[in-house]
Amino acid sequence: MSTLQEAKNTMYTNGSGARKVTSSKDITQIFGSNVFNDKVMKERLPKEIYKALRKTIEQGSPLTLEVANVVANEMKDWAIEKGASHYTHWFQPLTGITAEKHDSFIAPNSDGTVIMEFSGKQLIQGEPDASSFPSGGLRATFEARGYTAWDCTSPAFLKEDSTGYVTLCIPTAFCSYTGEALDKKTPLLRSMEAVSKQAVRVLRALGNKTATRVTATVGPEQEYFLIAKKFYDQRIDLISSGRTLFGAPAPKGQELEDQYFGSIKDNISRFMRDLDLELWKMGVTAKTKHNEVAPAQYELAPIFSTTNIAADHNQLVMETMQKVALRHDLVCLLHEKPFMGVNGSGKHNNWSLGTDDGQNLLEPGKTPHDNEQFLVFVSAVIKAVDVHADLMRAAAANTGNDLRLGANEAPPAIISVFMGSELSSILENLAGGKKAESVGQHFLNIGADSLPALPKDNTDRNRTSPFAFTGNKFEFRMVPSSISISGANTVLNTITAEALDEVATRLEKAKDVNKEAAAIVKEFIKEHGRVIFNGNNYSAEWVKEAKRRGLPNISSMVEALESLAKPGTAKLFEKYKVLSKGELHSRYEIYLEKYGKDINIEAKSAIEMVNRQYIPAVIAYTGELAKTIASIKAAGGKSLVQKAILAEVTALLTSAAKKVAVLETLTEKAQGIADAHARAVSFRDKVVPAYNTLRTDIDALEKIVPSSQWPVPSYAEMLFKS
Repeated sequence: MSTLQEAKNTMYTNGSGARKVTSSKDITQIFGSNVFNDKVMKERLPKEIYKALRKTIEQGSPLTLEVANVVANEMKDWAIEKGASHYTHWFQPLTGITAEKHDSFIAPNSDGTVIMEFSGKQLIQGEPDASSFPSGGLRATFEARGYTAWDCTSPAFLKEDSTGYVTLCIPTAFCSYTGEALDKKTPLLRSMEAVSKQAVRVLRALGNKTATRVTATVGPEQEYFLIAKKFYDQRIDLISSGRTLFGAPAPKGQELEDQYFGSIKDNISRFMRDLDLELWKMGVTAKTKHNEVAPAQYELAPIFSTTNIAADHNQLVMETMQKVALRHDLVCLLHEKPFMGVNGSGKHNNWSLGTDDGQNLLEPGKTPHDNEQFLVFVSAVIKAVDVHADLMRAAAANTGNDLRLGANEAPPAIISVFMGSELSSILENLAGGKKAESVGQHFLNIGADSLPALPKDNTDRNRTSPFAFTGNKFEFRMVPSSISISGANTVLNTITAEALDEVATRLEKAKDVNKEAAAIVKEFIKEHGRVIFNGNNYSAEWVKEAKRRGLPNISSMVEALESLAKPGTAKLFEKYKVLSKGELHSRYEIYLEKYGKDINIEAKSAIEMVNRQYIPAVIAYTGELAKTIASIKAAGGKSLVQKAILAEVTALLTSAAKKVAVLETLTEKAQGIADAHARAVSFRDKVVPAYNTLRTDIDALEKIVPSSQWPVPSYAEMLFKS
């Protein structure tokens, strides 16, 4: 009996379909049981084949077909033993979600039987149809050929669905017939190479002779909402756009602050337990789970990992959340702002740089003021963020984030860096040519003898900062909850590579490396320290202060994407071989087009809901009111209240009918604009305001019409009865 089967036998299924692990030993058996990881490869592959594959993974050495054939055969046998009959090249096209085409292992024999085969060629390369994926002009519609290439640095894994169907998933990159990247993974891998190369140069110049590779690592925290499927199924807006386009506020929101870290409801706990198990089997290190600030909102946080693996795992997290939720009669909402008036969702992208000899390059140590290596690297990151704030904003741009950024739960659209009081003081003193000193280790005495003294970190946390230093990493808090983290980390890696390139070049030419390093830190902080802000990013005063400092305030996705079209951006990505000019422009076109499509879907959903649900329901209610008024009049009574309600409802209904007609016209006009940028601007400036003003009438009507006659579930039902 396999280890996985033994582990499965220790679990039971309750009425909701959730499975329970009976001991911590079971978890250690389950974790990674569906992953063709290093342990499995070491056990199953011949020693020389294993060594050759590790050399490819760790050093980028060419992978021979001989090695690939052996790996493919063992991977196939392992997958079949686990119940798989099909494999897929699992990739991440520019749709923002994953894609997969399933092929069986069967190969026909001449006698009418079949055998199970999987070759090295099939492992290394696949050929999905590229014509139906976004290409931004890189491919014509009739040019269908595209290729997937095995990313051996991210381990293959098995996916199981609720029916027991098992598929071998091989993480891959996706490119066109002419070699251009058509996915999120390829530029991410390129950016990891770029930042590694420049960081190693800096380390060499500073005297580190042991590190040969620097790896960008990430731990992406994922926020999400869960609502009952019975409510979701009645909301056209949620089904089509992922957010509610209408909805009066519930009597209670998040103002009591009792949801955050609160006790987890039983039905949600069952979902979370099932989710953990599914993720653990695929090697995803789901570590932390808790209630978030808004009602019906939650968070899952993993342990950090190599950036490309973290990106793969985050895609699995989002996909698995949605699948597992359905098993519990719930729906997982990943949209950045599914409910107006309560906090939206983001992804906290915890990014750092680590060496292959065990160093975290963003670790300040106990005396950061004289930690030359730390000061050089952190000042380079600060410069990169200041110089390329517009690219950072673009990396965090989507239609949902336009609704979330700047509200009282998310960073504003202004890029700034939080460093904390001690580190800021050190950097300011160094920039001013003054002596800098560290405070050293401090302890907090809480005041009760039974409580221990707590070691105090050298920086506080700042939940309002879009890019906050949190001890030994930077937390990019602006990243949208629904998108891949690959784009944000591609930008982070590339802009940091540029800053480190400048540092390395100067240090390599310097006669006195230590003196030059100090000069670099002083110069970078003096010129780019304007981006450091430790205060309340939500405040109106900060918006004014940021403007005074010359920091950009980019409020919309359409405006943010303009940075991708700048000549300097193309030069940056081409210099470090992350994206060609054509690949970069394709993304600009794709994202602009997606913005227009997203708003068009929202507008059409709003129109359908108003015309087919809200107006008929309100007409029926006014009909009942009119009959009541007539009956009271016939009985000789007065109906002042009823008449007042009828007049108010009729006025709102008339207004809504006019506004929905305007929205239809504006949507049709915007959709007819040929130029992608002009079309996106029209949707942003005309269509969005039109359905926002329509919403005011519908939400006002919801507050008047009896709940029994309102055609869709209310906020109170969705947020508190799920």
